[in-house]
Amino acid sequence: MRKVTKRKAREVAGGKAKSKEETQSVNNKEEEEEIAKKNENGGEGTKGLVKGRAKRAKIVKPETETEYFPDKRNLEDLWQEVFPVGTEWDQIDMVYQYKWNFSNLEDAFEEGGELHGKNVYLFGCTEPQLVFFQGQSKVTCIPVVVAVVSPFPPSDKIGINSVQREAEEILPMKQMKMDWVPYIPLEKREAQVERLKSQIFILRCTQRRAGLKHLKLERVKKFEYCLPYFYQPFAEDEFEQSTIVQILFPTEPPVFCEFDWEFDEPEEMADKLIEGEELSADKKDEFMEFVKEKVKEGKKSNREAREARKKAIQEMSEEAKAAFQSMKFYKFYPVPSPDAPDVSQVKSPFINRYYGKAHKVF
Repeated sequence: MRKVTKRKAREVAGGKAKSKEETQSVNNKEEEEEIAKKNENGGEGTKGLVKGRAKRAKIVKPETETEYFPDKRNLEDLWQEVFPVGTEWDQIDMVYQYKWNFSNLEDAFEEGGELHGKNVYLFGCTEPQLVFFQGQSKVTCIPVVVAVVSPFPPSDKIGINSVQREAEEILPMKQMKMDWVPYIPLEKREAQVERLKSQIFILRCTQRRAGLKHLKLERVKKFEYCLPYFYQPFAEDEFEQSTIVQILFPTEPPVFCEFDWEFDEPEEMADKLIEGEELSADKKDEFMEFVKEKVKEGKKSNREAREARKKAIQEMSEEAKAAFQSMKFYKFYPVPSPDAPDVSQVKSPFINRYYGKAHKVF
C-alpha cells in the first residue's frame, strides 16, 4: 500500500474544499441570473432569492363597502345662492336650519316649465310665519325666491324703508354691495365662465358678515331694511295716490303714527295722543306744525312721481315698452317635505311695496 504523507493529504483536502466553494458560487450566480430574468418577464421573482435576503411581507388591505351618494341635481343649490334681501344678519343662519326643498323652482326651468328658455332674474327674501313642525308651533323664517322674467335687469336700485326711519331711501345696489350676477348650474361649473351665456341671474351681496363689526350700527341696519326696488312706469303706483304719511315726531320718547290727510285733522290727532299720554300737552302746537309739513311733503312727492312716470314713458324706446309690459313675477315657496315645516297654508302673492303682487305663486 502507498503511503500518503500528511502534507499531501492536506493539499488534496484543500483542493476539494476549494472546488466546493467555487461550485456553490457558480450555483448562487446562476440562481440570481434566473431570478433577474423572472423579474424582467413579470414572473415571481421572490421565490428564488439568495440566502440572507429577507422576503417582503404581503400587505392585505381591509375590504371596505363602497359608499354611494345620490347625484346632485343641476340646480339644487340655486335657492341657497340667492341672497335673502332684508333678513336680519343674526337670523340668516336660521334660514338654513332646515333642508328646504325648492324642486318646484328647479322644475320651472325644465322643458314645459314657466321659466324654461327665458331670461330670469332671481332675488330672495324671508317671511317670518308661525308654522307647525315636529309637534310644536314656532315662528320660522321661511325662505322665498322671486323670479322676474325680463330681457334686462328689473332694477339696479335698492329701497330702504322701515317704520323707524323718517324717510325712504332709494340707493344704487352697488352702494349696498349688491348686484345681479350670472348663476352657473352645477354641470357647467368646470367650464370657463366668460364663455357661458347664462339666462339665470341672481341678486348677490358681497358684504362679509365678519366685516360687520367694523361698520357703524346705522350702516348695518340699512341691510336689514333693504327691499328689492322696482319701478313700473305703466302701472300707476298706489303710493302715488296715497294720502297717508308716516309721522315720526322727534320727542322723548318719539311718537310714531300714520296721518291720512283726507280723513284726519292735526289737532284731533294731537288731542288723542295727549289723552293716551303718548304726547305731552306742551308739544301740541309743535306736533301739529310737524304733521302739516309732512303732509305738504307727501303731496309734493305724489305729484313728482306722477310727472316722472309720464316722462319716463315718453322717453322710453318701443323695445323697452314691450319688455315692461310683458314682464312677469313668480313667487316660489318651499314644497312640503319631511325635513322642513309645511308652509302651504301661509303662502301670499304679495312680494313687497315696490313689486306688488306676483302673477303666480308656487
